[in-house]
Amino acid sequence: MGRRSLPKLDPQIDLSHFLYSLEQLPEPWDAEEFFGRCGDLEIEVGSGKGLFMATAAESHPDRNFLGIEIARKYAAHAAAKLARRNLTNAKMVQGDANSLFATRLPAACLAAVHVYFPDPWWKKRHHKRRIMNELFLEHVVRLLRPGGMLHFWTDVQEYFQASLEMIAEKIPLEGPLSVPERIAAHELDYRTHFERRMRLHQHAVYRSQFRKP
Repeated sequence: MGRRSLPKLDPQIDLSHFLYSLEQLPEPWDAEEFFGRCGDLEIEVGSGKGLFMATAAESHPDRNFLGIEIARKYAAHAAAKLARRNLTNAKMVQGDANSLFATRLPAACLAAVHVYFPDPWWKKRHHKRRIMNELFLEHVVRLLRPGGMLHFWTDVQEYFQASLEMIAEKIPLEGPLSVPERIAAHELDYRTHFERRMRLHQHAVYRSQFRKP
């Protein structure tokens, strides 16, 4: 299923404290300076419409959340969701996650990395573009603090199995640890909008999590 069109943003919403480019991030990285507060930092790769960012930030006000989304209109949409709720412990970055992980962040700075329903790049010749590749995962291990978690969900069984096999063979992470499906308590009680669509259409969702030793 492809992405659906987004509604127009309200031009009166001030995104100045919720939407950034990679170039606007502090260098060297300083999470306390960027968020104006202390707290464990978690990153979501490919935030889409921002449901996870908003619900996670609201549920865990003691933590900081950074979303990275390559499509500007989706990054802006997610940032607007944060701005409307005044969730100052969450911010969006428009840009490439590979660049963020490779060049902008110091070692052991993250409590968790979240990768939900990434682009599967269906054609075999395009598999090298998948975010769950060896180089990206090496950066994940470098950036996670000891005990930090990687969360990976997808609706594509082949992608799921290939990623788990690669991690088992080449990436020093403990897992996969099981993530049981739970009953949604309300209309938007899902990890992402994409999970909601998959489950309402009774499609399988493959969930895993890993821990850095």
